[in-house]
Amino acid sequence: MDYRALEGGREFVARLEHDRDWRGQIESFAAEENIEAGFFVGLGAVQDAEFYFYDQTDKEYYPASFDEPLEVASCVGNISLLDDEPFAHTHAVCSRADGTSLAGHLNSATVFAGELYVREFDATLRRAHDETTELDLWPF
Repeated sequence: MDYRALEGGREFVARLEHDRDWRGQIESFAAEENIEAGFFVGLGAVQDAEFYFYDQTDKEYYPASFDEPLEVASCVGNISLLDDEPFAHTHAVCSRADGTSLAGHLNSATVFAGELYVREFDATLRRAHDETTELDLWPF
Protein backbone atom coordinates (compact mmCIF):
# COMPACT_ATOMS: atom_id res chain seq x y z
CA MET A 1 0.00 0.00 0.00
CA ASP A 2 1.26 3.46 -0.89
CA TYR A 3 0.28 6.21 1.51
CA ARG A 4 1.08 9.63 2.83
CA ALA A 5 0.22 11.39 6.10
CA LEU A 6 -1.99 14.48 5.80
CA GLU A 7 -2.99 17.24 8.17
CA GLY A 8 -6.62 18.26 8.39
CA GLY A 9 -7.59 21.71 7.28
CA ARG A 10 -10.90 23.51 7.10
CA GLU A 11 -14.23 21.79 7.65
CA PHE A 12 -17.49 22.73 5.95
CA VAL A 13 -21.14 21.79 6.04
CA ALA A 14 -23.15 22.63 2.96
CA ARG A 15 -26.62 22.35 1.52
CA LEU A 16 -26.71 21.51 -2.18
CA GLU A 17 -28.88 23.63 -4.45
CA HIS A 18 -32.09 22.19 -5.91
CA ASP A 19 -32.15 21.16 -9.57
CA ARG A 20 -28.36 21.27 -10.00
CA ASP A 21 -25.89 18.45 -10.48
CA TRP A 22 -24.77 16.75 -7.25
CA ARG A 23 -21.14 16.07 -8.21
CA GLY A 24 -20.82 19.26 -10.23
CA GLN A 25 -21.73 21.34 -7.19
CA ILE A 26 -19.02 19.64 -5.12
CA GLU A 27 -16.46 20.39 -7.83
CA SER A 28 -17.60 24.02 -8.12
CA PHE A 29 -17.42 24.41 -4.34
CA ALA A 30 -13.90 22.92 -4.28
CA ALA A 31 -12.78 25.35 -7.00
CA GLU A 32 -14.37 28.30 -5.20
CA GLU A 33 -12.69 27.39 -1.89
CA ASN A 34 -9.41 26.32 -3.55
CA ILE A 35 -9.63 22.79 -2.11
CA GLU A 36 -7.04 20.54 -3.78
CA ALA A 37 -7.49 17.58 -1.44
CA GLY A 38 -10.38 16.57 0.78
CA PHE A 39 -13.00 14.05 1.82
CA PHE A 40 -16.77 14.36 1.91
CA VAL A 41 -19.88 12.54 3.06
CA GLY A 42 -23.44 13.40 2.17
CA LEU A 43 -27.08 12.39 2.10
CA GLY A 44 -30.31 13.60 0.61
CA ALA A 45 -32.45 12.89 -2.43
CA VAL A 46 -32.10 13.19 -6.19
CA GLN A 47 -34.57 13.28 -9.08
CA ASP A 48 -32.44 11.06 -11.33
CA ALA A 49 -28.97 9.56 -11.34
CA GLU A 50 -26.30 8.21 -13.64
CA PHE A 51 -23.98 5.62 -12.13
CA TYR A 52 -20.82 4.32 -13.74
CA PHE A 53 -19.64 0.75 -13.40
CA TYR A 54 -15.96 0.15 -14.19
CA ASP A 55 -15.44 -3.12 -16.05
CA GLN A 56 -12.03 -4.38 -14.89
CA THR A 57 -11.59 -6.57 -17.96
CA ASP A 58 -12.58 -4.00 -20.59
CA LYS A 59 -11.02 -1.19 -18.51
CA GLU A 60 -13.94 1.03 -19.35
CA TYR A 61 -16.79 2.73 -17.52
CA TYR A 62 -20.31 1.72 -18.47
CA PRO A 63 -23.16 4.10 -17.57
CA ALA A 64 -26.52 3.16 -16.08
CA SER A 65 -29.14 5.91 -15.92
CA PHE A 66 -32.17 6.01 -13.64
CA ASP A 67 -34.84 8.64 -14.31
CA GLU A 68 -36.73 8.37 -11.03
CA PRO A 69 -36.73 9.88 -7.54
CA LEU A 70 -34.07 8.29 -5.31
CA GLU A 71 -33.03 8.73 -1.68
CA VAL A 72 -29.28 9.24 -1.26
CA ALA A 73 -28.75 6.95 1.72
CA SER A 74 -25.00 7.44 1.68
CA CYS A 75 -22.59 9.40 -0.45
CA VAL A 76 -18.84 9.31 0.14
CA GLY A 77 -15.94 10.59 -1.85
CA ASN A 78 -12.78 12.57 -2.11
CA ILE A 79 -11.59 15.70 -3.83
CA SER A 80 -8.34 15.92 -5.74
CA LEU A 81 -7.08 17.50 -8.94
CA LEU A 82 -7.55 15.94 -12.36
CA ASP A 83 -6.08 17.92 -15.25
CA ASP A 84 -5.55 20.80 -12.78
CA GLU A 85 -9.28 21.05 -11.98
CA PRO A 86 -11.07 19.82 -8.83
CA PHE A 87 -12.48 16.33 -9.32
CA ALA A 88 -15.02 14.87 -6.89
CA HIS A 89 -14.59 11.09 -6.93
CA THR A 90 -18.09 10.24 -5.76
CA HIS A 91 -19.69 6.95 -4.77
CA ALA A 92 -23.28 6.68 -3.58
CA VAL A 93 -25.92 4.26 -2.41
CA CYS A 94 -29.40 5.35 -3.45
CA SER A 95 -32.71 3.71 -2.60
CA ARG A 96 -35.87 3.41 -4.61
CA ALA A 97 -39.41 3.75 -3.25
CA ASP A 98 -39.63 -0.04 -2.85
CA GLY A 99 -36.45 -0.12 -0.73
CA THR A 100 -34.17 -1.66 -3.33
CA SER A 101 -30.81 0.02 -3.76
CA LEU A 102 -28.57 1.27 -6.54
CA ALA A 103 -24.93 1.94 -5.89
CA GLY A 104 -21.67 2.78 -7.57
CA HIS A 105 -19.60 5.61 -8.98
CA LEU A 106 -22.01 8.56 -9.15
CA ASN A 107 -21.37 10.45 -12.37
CA SER A 108 -24.30 12.82 -12.19
CA ALA A 109 -27.61 13.35 -10.42
CA THR A 110 -30.13 16.18 -10.22
CA VAL A 111 -30.44 17.36 -6.62
CA PHE A 112 -33.81 17.42 -4.91
CA ALA A 113 -32.21 17.95 -1.49
CA GLY A 114 -28.66 17.35 -0.33
CA GLU A 115 -26.40 17.95 2.64
CA LEU A 116 -22.63 17.51 2.80
CA TYR A 117 -19.79 17.49 5.25
CA VAL A 118 -16.45 18.35 3.64
CA ARG A 119 -13.03 18.09 5.29
CA GLU A 120 -10.14 19.77 3.50
CA PHE A 121 -6.62 18.40 3.79
CA ASP A 122 -3.55 20.63 3.88
CA ALA A 123 -2.15 19.04 0.74
CA THR A 124 -2.48 18.84 -3.00
CA LEU A 125 -3.45 15.50 -4.52
CA ARG A 126 -3.17 15.21 -8.32
CA ARG A 127 -4.55 12.22 -10.13
CA ALA A 128 -2.35 10.55 -12.72
CA HIS A 129 -2.88 7.74 -15.21
CA ASP A 130 -2.25 4.27 -13.75
CA GLU A 131 -1.12 1.76 -16.40
CA THR A 132 -2.36 -1.33 -14.53
CA THR A 133 -5.95 -0.20 -14.09
CA GLU A 134 -6.17 2.43 -16.85
CA LEU A 135 -7.70 4.73 -14.21
CA ASP A 136 -6.61 8.16 -12.98
CA LEU A 137 -5.42 7.44 -9.44
CA TRP A 138 -3.40 9.16 -6.75
CA PRO A 139 0.32 8.64 -7.40
CA PHE A 140 2.43 8.48 -4.25
